Amino acid sequence: MKNANKYLLLSIIFLSLFLAWTLLLIFIDVRSVGSMNTKIGLSSINLPIRDALGFNEILYVITDYLGLFPIIFVSFFAVFGLYQAVKRKSIMRVDKSILLLGAFYIIVFGMFALFEIFVVNYRPVLINSTLEASYPSSTTLLVGTVIPTCAIQIKLRIKSRKIKNSLIAILSVFAIFMIVARLFSGVHWISDIIGGILLSFGLVFLYCFAINKIPDKRA
Repeated sequence: MKNANKYLLLSIIFLSLFLAWTLLLIFIDVRSVGSMNTKIGLSSINLPIRDALGFNEILYVITDYLGLFPIIFVSFFAVFGLYQAVKRKSIMRVDKSILLLGAFYIIVFGMFALFEIFVVNYRPVLINSTLEASYPSSTTLLVGTVIPTCAIQIKLRIKSRKIKNSLIAILSVFAIFMIVARLFSGVHWISDIIGGILLSFGLVFLYCFAINKIPDKRA
């Protein structure tokens, strides 16, 4: 119970920080300095970093393709949950951590849809001559939510400490590389990356709260 309350508090803190950061972007230091004169908040921070980094097409392409791996992980857990439901003849007998993971991914993809409708920022560069929403960074959000939850499942399901630690280390390096490379690719403002990180932390801690509050029977 103490762990659950700790994770809930951390989730509230990071989600509140994300909300505050978003409001700053909407209302503070807003100037028309983006692609096609789009308005960008916190422009005194965003603009110099954008100008310093420029656009790196190689990193953009690499992170775009590597961004498929989190989708593969999500699909794997969907198939795993379906397998358990069929084998145990009831969706309610699927491990609670997997059911909650499904709900978690629905929330994550709901966030993608939400910020496609309510656009806060547009990318600093045109992609295929198209102006695209960029806040929060979708790659950062995807990696920042899927990779940690994969690590949690690894901790829950793999007994070998050596294998467990090795896999988690690989996933951690992958996540850090993806977020840093996405920033240096120049297709996001620094505020997009920060927003994606804050939202990811908030959602992952919410998942941690849920699986501690409603643990699997085997736990």
